[in-house]
Amino acid sequence: MTTTSAPPRSAAGAPVRTGAPARRSGVPPGLRTALLLAPALVVVGGLFLGGLVLGVLQSLGYQPYLGSSGLTLAAYRGLLTDVEVRASLLLTFRLALLATVLSSVLGVAAALMLRRTGRGRRLATALFQANLPVPHLVGAAAMLLLLGQSGLLSRVLFAFGLVDAPAQAPALTGDAFGWAILAEYVWKETPFIGVVVLAALSGGVAELESAARTLGAGAWQRFRFVTLPLITPAVLTTSIIVFAFSFGSYEVPLLLGQPFPATLPVVAYQAYADTDLASRPRAMAIAVLIAVLVTLVVLVYSVLVERVLRPADRRRQGLPR
Repeated sequence: MTTTSAPPRSAAGAPVRTGAPARRSGVPPGLRTALLLAPALVVVGGLFLGGLVLGVLQSLGYQPYLGSSGLTLAAYRGLLTDVEVRASLLLTFRLALLATVLSSVLGVAAALMLRRTGRGRRLATALFQANLPVPHLVGAAAMLLLLGQSGLLSRVLFAFGLVDAPAQAPALTGDAFGWAILAEYVWKETPFIGVVVLAALSGGVAELESAARTLGAGAWQRFRFVTLPLITPAVLTTSIIVFAFSFGSYEVPLLLGQPFPATLPVVAYQAYADTDLASRPRAMAIAVLIAVLVTLVVLVYSVLVERVLRPADRRRQGLPR
């Protein structure tokens, strides 16, 4: 009859492990994560910060290749009296704001409709987000072929006898308002916001709406007090991304916009591409202005989240503010 030996025990009676001790890394978890991310962060941070510092220096007149190594605010003072920059600033802000508001409203509406779609929902969602991988430059070219005075829309108007010639159709490209630019932004960004909102709606919102319906809340009350507060963080996050992109994009306004006044990114690009290198500080000053304005918008969004959204979330959870 065989017997098995009992595992060794300590004086207190607890079993003692006799195997090799587990090897523990001497590197703290936080430092280990930083070291793993360091190669990518060095490349991205170096390119971003290096370009930002170089742009700021050039906006201050630092151009050693032209024999100018002193720093001056002449380019920024010139922006204050530049009629083109002031008109471009208003145009850029108006287009970015309208694109953000329209994309947000249409994206939320589309997400709510897709969520209530029964049969064929997967196909409808796939069609809704089909243009997400399409580059903005391709979308701008499509809008030019669609909305231009020799495009598809003008030819349809001519075929139905609404205009005497395709060239007499309303100018939607290269116009003062920027209809084609706005249409491209809304066409491209609405699915982006809608997909994110649709994901937010799948996080237990239906159960809360059912509970509110059981308590007698109507459709508008359920949307206002249940659905809207839950999707607001997703809407705000995607909206700030859309606004920042629309404010800083230059390829769409360059292809669909008018020469004067153009949007700020287009003005900066034109000044940078000028053969006269003396205009380089003006171009960099406009680029720095765009970066500062977008940063201010992001900071306002952060303050809004801290002072409005998070206290509301804590109240819903029954926690002190």
